[in-house]
Formats: sequence, structure tokens, C-alpha cells
Amino acid sequence: MKQELVIRSAKDVSDFVDEQAGGRSTFLIVMVALGGVFVDAYDFTSLGIGVPALTKTFGLSPIEVGSVTAMMAIGAFIGAIWGGKATDKVGRYKMFLVDLILLVVAALGAALSVNLPMLLVFRFLLGLGVGLDFPVALSFIAEFVNRRKRGAGVNLWQLMWYVAASCTGLIAIPFYFAGFGDDLWRVAVGFGALPALIILILRFKYVKESAPWAAQNLGLAEAARILEATYKIRTRVVQDAAQRVPPLREQAAFGEIFTSRFIKRTILVSVICATQSLEYFAIGFNLPSISQALFGKEFINAIVGAIAFNAFGIVGAVLGVAVTKRMGARRMAIAGYVLVLLSLLALFRLHDALPIEYTGLLVGLMILGHAFGPGAQGMTMAALSYPTRIRGVGTGWGQGMVRVGSITGFYFFPLLVAAVGFYNMIGILMLAPALGLVAALLIKWEPVGATIEESDAQHRTEDAVLEGNM
Repeated sequence: MKQELVIRSAKDVSDFVDEQAGGRSTFLIVMVALGGVFVDAYDFTSLGIGVPALTKTFGLSPIEVGSVTAMMAIGAFIGAIWGGKATDKVGRYKMFLVDLILLVVAALGAALSVNLPMLLVFRFLLGLGVGLDFPVALSFIAEFVNRRKRGAGVNLWQLMWYVAASCTGLIAIPFYFAGFGDDLWRVAVGFGALPALIILILRFKYVKESAPWAAQNLGLAEAARILEATYKIRTRVVQDAAQRVPPLREQAAFGEIFTSRFIKRTILVSVICATQSLEYFAIGFNLPSISQALFGKEFINAIVGAIAFNAFGIVGAVLGVAVTKRMGARRMAIAGYVLVLLSLLALFRLHDALPIEYTGLLVGLMILGHAFGPGAQGMTMAALSYPTRIRGVGTGWGQGMVRVGSITGFYFFPLLVAAVGFYNMIGILMLAPALGLVAALLIKWEPVGATIEESDAQHRTEDAVLEGNM
């Protein structure tokens, strides 16, 4: 006989999800949700391989190259800020489909661009789709995975990122040897439409709306229907509690994440997201060119070197998922920042004295520390630090801060390298992880395992009582 769940409130829905053991189907749905992150990472890193060919195709100056790379980050910033609020308003499922449709169209448009203005427009749209996807994907996972595995489930996004970044090189290699030459960047960028289309179909077929979000916004009856379809159980909604529109429903606002109850965690999320993005996009996006500088100017060295460095990221991400519950996001961020700082310091001070293989190892360790620590934990904290009703807003804000860092890394760091040299840029870059480390040490907020929904309900009840007594 099927289990029957009696639903009297939105809390019953969240409690049921929190207590589910999960299984193969849960993992597969999480992977489909994270499929957008795969597309995001692929789209962001694919152009890094083709920058020399792209520069030759359109005759770009360094500032124009920076504009092409930064344009996607600008679109992602706007998409994240707007998309976070939109996903709280219209739901996770609709946004899941909209952002991937945009990614398919934009990837093909960018690959077929005939001039710089056309490329900039489609790169902006590509970024818009990327920015929309992150808040909805991580919000959905935070509301779909049980409390015990939630932190690790959200942290899987970093593993997906580095797998995608590695796939960029693997996909480019056969086309390189096939003689695509100056058109390699078109192949690399346009190929991103294929995984986006596949993920779009899988989401449409297998993913349903977030039950906790539905309980708060669509009514308990709709949340019950979602639970029945997802977990194959029977539900019974108590009639006097069934409401199509819950009385506490309200539009999510960015202002709430800056109130006294949330401000410390919002500051921590903001600093970690921005600083980790700065350190990654100053180094990670330039892994192909760094590989050429270390191992030789042949283009194949750019591809193979980037794949090798991204393998360090995969190792760091896997380790991070394994210890999330035990260490917590904040301590993982601290440990990662320390490794990043030590690696950058060694690169800055010892690069002239080190053999090439040790220099490459230091770059790899920097990527490993980043993937284990702040690279993953900034967005994981954003997804886990806020209750369902404003989770999209909080996650969108975190992703917006990521894009502030990436815009700076994309646009200004290449100019900084041109002005002072790569290793002096490394010395300046150390300020980013140092700032993040100080913030993580001072603000002692740990979202992994926190009872966010219960705390939110209690505070809202107390606020209502105070207002009633005034």
C-alpha cells in the first residue's frame, strides 16, 4: 500500500522533502537540473580556446577582445538579478525552460556572427540565459534534495562546471585536427546549442515544479499533486487548510536580503561570490593562453593544457562534495582561500626560479583550492542561506556578484597583464582571496544543515504578533 501524506500546511511539504532518503531518480533529476550549469560553463569557457582565431577573424584590438568576453558577463549579471526575482515569482519550472531556449538560440547566433556588433548582441543574450539559469537551478536543488544531503547536492554544480570546461577542449581537439583553423571558435561556441537542446528536452520531460515553492505560491493541492507524481505516494490535503493562494504570499524583494535578519549572510555571500569570481576569471578563463606560455605556442598546447588544469578543478570539486556535510561551506571556503593564496604567492615570488612543471603544478593547485573552496561555496551559500519564498532573489543576488567579479576579470585583467606583466598581475590578484578569507573568518554564518524554513516561519510569526500588538 502506498504511503499517505497528510498535508495541512506548506511546512508539511517542506518537512516531507527534508526527510526523503533520495535515490537514483533523485540524483538523475539533480543532474538534469545542473545540466544548465554544464551549458553555462561550456559557453563561458568555449570562447577562451578560440580567442586567437576570433581575434584574427574580426581583427580585434585588446579592448574589443575584452568587450567580447565581458559582454557575456554583463548579460549574465542582468539575467541573474532579474532572473532571481522572476524565479520566485513564476516558479522554477517555467524559468528552467525559458533560459535554455535562450541559450540554444544565442549559441547558434554567436557562432554564425558575421561582424563584431552581431557577435556582441548574441554574446549578451548568451550571458542573459546563463544568468537566468543559475538562480533557478540551485534554488530547485535546494528545495528538492533532503536536508542531510542538500549542501553536497548543491555543491555538485562546481563539479559540473569543471567537467564542462574540460569537455570544451575535448570537443575542440577533433575539429582542430580536421583543419577548421580560423573557424574553430565558431564550432566551439555553436556546439553549445546541442547540450542545451538535450537538457531542454530532458527538463521538459522529467522535471516538475518545486513542491515547496508550489505550496507557498500555487496552493497545497498543487504541491500535493507534484509530490504524488515525483515520489509515487498518496496525499490528502486537509480541506480547511487547502488554499489556492496562501495568505502569506507576497512578491519577493531584494530589500529583504539586506534586512537585519539576513544582512550578515548576504555580505558574506557577496564577498565570497565576487572574490572567487575575480580569482577564477583572471586565471581560469585564461588557462589556454597560460598553457601556451608554459608549454609552447602550438595551439594544441592551449587545448591539452587547459584540460589538464581543469582536471585539478574536478578533483577539488569531488573532494568538496564528499566533505560538505562534515566541514560545512564556510570552513571549506576558508581552506580553499588559504590554498589559493599560497599558490598565488608562490607563483608571484618564485616563478623565475621554478621549473615549468612546478609552475604548472602551482596553477593546478590554485584551481584545486578554488574548486574545493570559494569557487563552489559562494553560490552554495547563496542557495542555502534564504527561505524558499526569497531563495531565488538571494541566489540571483549571489550570481550577480559573481558576474561583477567576472566582468572585472574578463575586461580589466587582460589590460593589467599588458601593463605590468602576468606575474605582477598575480601579485595584485592576491588581494581578492585575501579579502574573501577575512570575510569568511569574521562572519560566522554556516548554512549547511541550518533549519532555514523553520527559522523563517518563527520570525514571521513573531513579526505578525508584534504588528498586531502595535
